[in-house]
Amino acid sequence: MIHKSQRVGIFIDIQNLYHSAKNLYSARVNYRELLKELLAGRNLIRSMGYVVKSETAFGEASFFEALEKNGIELRVKDLQIFPGGMKKADWDVGMAVDAIRMANSVDVVILVTGDGDFIPLVEYLKWGLGKEVEVAAFGRSASAKLKEVADSFVDIEKKPRIILKK
Repeated sequence: MIHKSQRVGIFIDIQNLYHSAKNLYSARVNYRELLKELLAGRNLIRSMGYVVKSETAFGEASFFEALEKNGIELRVKDLQIFPGGMKKADWDVGMAVDAIRMANSVDVVILVTGDGDFIPLVEYLKWGLGKEVEVAAFGRSASAKLKEVADSFVDIEKKPRIILKK
């Protein structure tokens, strides 16, 4: 149930969204429309986006700046490169910790990711802390179980104003 008085925290897995839009549609995400759609007139307490700096960083600064102009507070980390060339770049634990930290300040937690690794977080926020948890992602690439455990699922693919063709 959406109530205009609800306090909302939004946590966006930018890498997940960026790559899904690029791979599924050769498109990009309109973050202003995404936030508007997810809020649905409710009170935004905080919107956080999780990004990883790439090795090339071509155009990255302007992309990060555009996200911030749309009201998304960025959490940035460098790409980790291990001996042997293996690369690692994820924010799963950081995003989960931030959502738990903020849970007492919000009524609704919105996770913008299709990553099934967030299922335990959704379950903890719902059953351990009594929060409503919504998930938004591209339906075709989102974990079926993640969609199932969330209180509601927003399929970004069905929101044409959010997907911008290149």
